[in-house]
Amino acid sequence: MSRIGKQPIAIPDGVKVTLQDGSVDFNGPNGNLNVKYHSDMIVKHEDNFIVVTRPSDGLQHRALHGTTRQIIANGVTGVSKGFSIELEIIGVGYQANMQGKRLVLQLGYSHDIIFDPPEGIKIEANRTEVKVFGAMKELVGEVAAKIRSFRKPEPYKGKGVRYKGEYVRSKQGKTVGGTD
Repeated sequence: MSRIGKQPIAIPDGVKVTLQDGSVDFNGPNGNLNVKYHSDMIVKHEDNFIVVTRPSDGLQHRALHGTTRQIIANGVTGVSKGFSIELEIIGVGYQANMQGKRLVLQLGYSHDIIFDPPEGIKIEANRTEVKVFGAMKELVGEVAAKIRSFRKPEPYKGKGVRYKGEYVRSKQGKTVGGTD
């Protein structure tokens, strides 16, 4: 039995769960979310818990068991607490600001980069820090990776956009070799 898959998912107060065939709807303080799962998996709502079981011990069902449970658990966490990723901007003249809902990045290019966040994502920017919030874990990670891709950290001076706490290995620059 899957160690992750057999754990029941606790539903916190304020979250409403509706089971349908092949999907689960969540309503909570951070919005509404519809999570689809594989139709072979058996999902039951018992008391204040959601339990995921598999129909057989086949290879595919074993592989889907833990994955399905974690996808549903991420939905519960998303509508109750939400997910966030923090980014740091390092470099002289590199900065981020908000204009309405748009993120405006100045990353050393000849032009500003204007990023419109997708539906369900909130962004906060404070010159050298950017915070991405949302209910869908996958979408929050995707948006943070997109923002980081505008100017990845380079290994010589470390300038660019990086995740908070990310370690960037620095390389040694060229050395001037002289003749004796």
